[in-house]
Amino acid sequence: MEGNTKNREVFVSPEEIKKQNDFSNRVKTMISSRFGINQPLAFVHTYGCQGNVSDGERIKGMLENLGYGFTDEIEKADLILYNTCAIREHAEDRIYGNVGAIKKLKRANPNLIIALCGCMMQQPRVVEKIRNSYPFVNLVFGTHVIHKLPELIYRVLRTGKRVFECPDSDGVIAEDIPVHRDTKIKGWLPIMYGCNNFCSYCIVPYVRGRERSRMPADIIAEAKELIALGCKDITLLGQNVNSYGKNLDCDINFSKLLRMINDLEGDFIIRFMTSHPKDCTKELLDTMAECDKVAKHLHLPFQSGNDRVLAEMNRRYNREQYLELARYARKVMPDLSMTSDVIVGFPGETYEEFRDTVTLIEEVKFTSLYTFIYSPRPGTKAAEMPDPISREEKGRWFKELTDAQEKIAGERTALMKGKTYRVLCEGYAKEGILNGRTEGNVMIEFPEVEGRDVLGEFCDVLVTDPLTWIVRGELK
Repeated sequence: MEGNTKNREVFVSPEEIKKQNDFSNRVKTMISSRFGINQPLAFVHTYGCQGNVSDGERIKGMLENLGYGFTDEIEKADLILYNTCAIREHAEDRIYGNVGAIKKLKRANPNLIIALCGCMMQQPRVVEKIRNSYPFVNLVFGTHVIHKLPELIYRVLRTGKRVFECPDSDGVIAEDIPVHRDTKIKGWLPIMYGCNNFCSYCIVPYVRGRERSRMPADIIAEAKELIALGCKDITLLGQNVNSYGKNLDCDINFSKLLRMINDLEGDFIIRFMTSHPKDCTKELLDTMAECDKVAKHLHLPFQSGNDRVLAEMNRRYNREQYLELARYARKVMPDLSMTSDVIVGFPGETYEEFRDTVTLIEEVKFTSLYTFIYSPRPGTKAAEMPDPISREEKGRWFKELTDAQEKIAGERTALMKGKTYRVLCEGYAKEGILNGRTEGNVMIEFPEVEGRDVLGEFCDVLVTDPLTWIVRGELK
């Protein structure tokens, strides 16, 4: 199980981790001198996917180790950090707007540290814009140097100068970084980083680097830590979890890793994302069916139902191959819940080709979809393709797709009425109303019952009122 890696240079050395610990101690001393008995506060906001959220927990772990506390009130912060997303243009525009809005806070408090990190900061054009247009930003660092945060903060405090650390890299793996878990009910567990697929519309390989897998022993150790904390829902993360293990010498692929985690003691459920269809195997689907702790929920992005568009997207599977996977998955897991991602209006897509996407969702009958109108990402191949269809026309296609999915979702939730589901109670939807998710990732709301404390626990809920996207029920 220990395994070796074919590319050991991707792992940050123990010496480098020790070096960062030394910087942590220096920063603690500097902060103590500057703030005295008052603990400095950090405002940390993460945008984007679950992978970014996981990075954010590690960033907060390091900041906590430096002596920072946390606040949700940005005006009270001594350090403001935005962990950014680059997946769509709208996400970038939000960041620029939010950064511009905090200029007044910097003016009022010149000692305020403003830091930007994440996927946007791995793009040279973005870094130059921040450098030239936002001179009040103190620290900018990319996705490959998160583990160096103690050193970067030290440089800002020591010199008072702006620090930019955004190296072009295939990516690294840094273990033994402190983690500040935002919740003990659900846990994010990265198993690999990066992507080798280079879908023509996607910026991820450029900002996250090449595929690199964590060692199985490190993953299992972190899974045990989560279970010991009382975590009931563990989500395994990777840009393409189905590629796990390809850069390791050990004979452990994603299916085997799932079985290893499934065999750990404890009452918890295992989820994973994201899963690429080209690497989704019958072995994986059989593993899901046979492992009692693995959720019978498969998020398998298909993006388009048309073969020509799929080829232009560089997805490396076709419509029938995807449908064959869906049919086999439902054969071995009759109650499987499937969700997916869809892009509407890819450059050059015609209405007739778009209709192939609608007919695919009507055949598969997804529980829900994450649907997006195509957003060009500078630096990707698709951004250079002719795109003659107007945004307004794409909007009409988008509505047609979402209307079709809404009908499917309503039909699926209607079948849940009168059935009882095992639900992990995650929190409150509003006062007196609890919520959680079924194994199939359907949100369910139910009134709390006096004398029964089920928060953070599994409980049985009877569905009484199925809506379109959520259902309502009552504790049994």
